[in-house]
Amino acid sequence: MQHMDAWMNVLRQRYQENPQAFRSERMCFLDHNFSHSWREQYLFFKASAPDHKGLGRMLPSGASCFYDGSMPSFCQSNKKWGEDIDDIYAPVNLNNKHWVAIWISIPKRHIVVWDSIPSSSIPEAWDEIMEPFLEMVPYMLVECAATKEERVKYGLERYTYERLLKDVPTANNGDCGVYALKYIECHALGVPFSPKDFARANAKTMRDNMAVVIWTDRE
Repeated sequence: MQHMDAWMNVLRQRYQENPQAFRSERMCFLDHNFSHSWREQYLFFKASAPDHKGLGRMLPSGASCFYDGSMPSFCQSNKKWGEDIDDIYAPVNLNNKHWVAIWISIPKRHIVVWDSIPSSSIPEAWDEIMEPFLEMVPYMLVECAATKEERVKYGLERYTYERLLKDVPTANNGDCGVYALKYIECHALGVPFSPKDFARANAKTMRDNMAVVIWTDRE
């Protein structure tokens, strides 16, 4: 988990220092704590009764800190989803065995999943895997909206999602984490997923280069 978060922190810092290098100035990068807590605590949200406006439900711990950009403390963006942020990137761990990457588009009300090893799970499992994000992201936006107009704008309707398989380079077992992180980096920069750069033979080089950057940034 730490190596995944370390690279997401690199992207956060690069974005904070030079947002013009990325494809948009309205994005944020979240670490595994976001996806882990939202999937783990979704049952509490689901079990909590909403009020007459459909609000007042139990959100995952720390949800507001992800929403308003106050986490992590060393690289706060202080930008709010919807108001300042359109695109959210995060790695998602499945059963401590496999990593995928997700891109949440608030304007499109849609989530894209990039999976480097499609055979790692059956297609039927993905509705359940994605449900916490499909339900709680729009809810969070409405719950935190400052005005009635904003609540109407965001709406509580669940998001849609797709698990892209076409033009998504695949990895060998054990390299899914590196690929998930590189999917996020490339898409955020507006760079295509090059079959050459993502060649399976290059996985070790990608990992080594990332380790050097992480280590250098610590100094």
